[in-house]
Amino acid sequence: MSGESNTDTTSTPEPTPNGGPGGHGREFDVVVYGASGFVGELTARYLADHAPIGTKIALAGRNESKLTAARERLPLRAHDWPLIIADAESPAALDAMVARTQVVCTTVGPYLKYGEALVVAAATAGTDYVDLTGEVPFVRYSIDKVHDVAAASGARIVHSCGFDSVPSDITTYALFKKIADDAAGEMTDTTLVVESFRGGISGGTIDSMRVIAEEARNAQSRRLMLNPQALSSGPGDVPRVSLSDEPSDLSIINAKKVDPSLRGTLAPFFMAAHNTRIVRRSNALLDNAYGKNFHYAETMSVGSVPAVSTLLAGAVAVGTGAFMGAMSFGPTRRVLDRVLPKPGDGPSEKARENGYFVVGTFTRTTTGRRYRARMRAQGDPGYKATAVMLAESALALALDRDRLPKRSGVLTTAVAMGDALIDRLRNAGFSIDATELTDPAPGA
Repeated sequence: MSGESNTDTTSTPEPTPNGGPGGHGREFDVVVYGASGFVGELTARYLADHAPIGTKIALAGRNESKLTAARERLPLRAHDWPLIIADAESPAALDAMVARTQVVCTTVGPYLKYGEALVVAAATAGTDYVDLTGEVPFVRYSIDKVHDVAAASGARIVHSCGFDSVPSDITTYALFKKIADDAAGEMTDTTLVVESFRGGISGGTIDSMRVIAEEARNAQSRRLMLNPQALSSGPGDVPRVSLSDEPSDLSIINAKKVDPSLRGTLAPFFMAAHNTRIVRRSNALLDNAYGKNFHYAETMSVGSVPAVSTLLAGAVAVGTGAFMGAMSFGPTRRVLDRVLPKPGDGPSEKARENGYFVVGTFTRTTTGRRYRARMRAQGDPGYKATAVMLAESALALALDRDRLPKRSGVLTTAVAMGDALIDRLRNAGFSIDATELTDPAPGA
């Protein structure tokens, strides 16, 4: 695997003492781009309720009337937030927008269709950037196009700051920190298990799946998406590796092989093909600090009864493949388009509040010790919880600059924010812990 060393990125300039909470001297700390969309408005609402007093925030998008209406639905505190009109297809407007802020927080996807000009603008201007992409080709584009530019300008470009891929990236990082503190060796086979989950898939995620399915029809794009190390290298250098070098994204796994405390058969997790590559990028950016024999997979619990969970896991694996196949085939895709959520659609407030997720990431170290990191949060993972993770990522970059690693370029949440983001999420009500496991009994 080809990694990136510390010397490949430049140090981020130290903050100056002026300019409000972020201490950076720009007009705004955070601009929420796409604030009139469903998740964009949820993110803006969270910032209105939870950003520290004095944080300078603006709302941006292409339609002034929709932005005005969205602002009026926000808490009173947000009613004097400035509006910025910027179309995703106008590089000049995007350049002007990012020059005014320390962080741009974008929910405007699919990013392969609408995100390229914005990420270039942010990297060029030295503006930190966070998004919600679950699109491997877009992150690869970003690495190739702007990593070196961002490294030179001091910008932190941080993709996948929602349910894709914060739980994956941050629980793995928390394991690494705990194991290092315990001097327990290096991580080896590591597996995230979605233990419990209630929530829907957003219209934006579905739209991204449409774009990914379309991309997969191109042989070059398909090879990239199937490459388990597609995001692990630097600009212009995608290593050619065998699929067998990492666990399959469609694996059906005996839970006891992940950890003796688990029971049943584990199913594939439908976002594994993106999340696993983000986690592997974190390890590469950290000079393979997780371990020379670190391997990472993602799965989903479908019950602890062996026979039943095996049948369900097989059904999930077949269904996942069939769904992506149907999305790439015109006639079936048109049928699905009639019933699947549209961009901008979302569940009711009650449904968002009743959602939740619990993930556990398990590893065994080179010294034979077993560890688990767990993250749990209340709120629909794709909507409420994602808005919290995205907003807190933006606030960490804007306001916690003295705590952040001195890195820039195309980064990940673990590498760009690490402990600062963990603390912010805990303060926002997330439970995040990493512990050594010694009892193999069920429920350990």
